[in-house]
Formats: sequence, C-alpha cells, structure tokens
Amino acid sequence: MAQSNFEKMMKLADEVFDVRNDPDQLNVDEKIIKRLQKMHPAAVSEYKDAVCWILVIPTTLDLMNKFLKNNITESELFELTPLKAKYEAIYLCSAMVLPEYRSKGIAKKLTIEAIESIKKDHPIKALFVWAFSKEGEGLAENVALKTGLALSKKK
Repeated sequence: MAQSNFEKMMKLADEVFDVRNDPDQLNVDEKIIKRLQKMHPAAVSEYKDAVCWILVIPTTLDLMNKFLKNNITESELFELTPLKAKYEAIYLCSAMVLPEYRSKGIAKKLTIEAIESIKKDHPIKALFVWAFSKEGEGLAENVALKTGLALSKKK
C-alpha cells in the first residue's frame, strides 16, 4: 500500500531534523501546533494534502537575540515566547516539501503569505533562521529579500 503524503512528510521530518536525538530542537506535535496557532493562525501552513508544510514562530527581538547568541534553545524560544504579545521578529522554523514537489516555489509562496499575514497584526522588523540545509538557507534568504526584512542566521 502506498504511503500517504502525511506519512511521507513525517518520514522526511525525521530524516532532516532528527528531533528525537536533539533536545534543543522543537519536537512538533499537536499541542505545539495548537500553541503556534494561538500565537498567530498563519504560524502553521500546509499546501494541498501535506505536499508542503511551513512553521514560523512570531516572537520578540529580545528572544530572537538570545537564540542567535545560543543563550536559549529552539525549544526554549518557543516556550518563552509569550502569547498575546506584540511580536517584532519571525523565526523561520521549518519548511518541508515532498521531493516530487520541490523547485516549484511552493514553500516560498507559503512562507511569504504567512509573514505578510503576521505583519498585518504585528510590527515585524526581522526574520531569523537556523538552517539545516543549503536549500533551507536559500529559501530564508529569498524570503527575506522578497519581504524586505533583515535576516539573521544562527551559526
């Protein structure tokens, strides 16, 4: 029996991020998705039957800087980000696209739409990323260019 897109996406997430073996990473589950959606409905986006998923975390500049300086982990960034705050930064947490749908601009489109939606409600000044691949870093750079927002990268 063929795997569903959801099953393929879960396997891809395990391969790319390996969160089970890295306690510093955010291990996304339903509880985390619900909290992300409370931060902002655009924080979690999916394209057509789990072909592409993106997660962004709206947060404060203070938490962004602590994360970039390695003073807090990705999980702590998420946990410390207050609900119902005025967010000034967006963490480009993850973007995953099934291999057969890559290089079509889907992740870029979804990410830009999420950022623009969040910008309507919050004074966003910056983007930041902890890239796990050259493709992820390229996506972040392209999105920053298209949105006109400064991009910082965690080393």
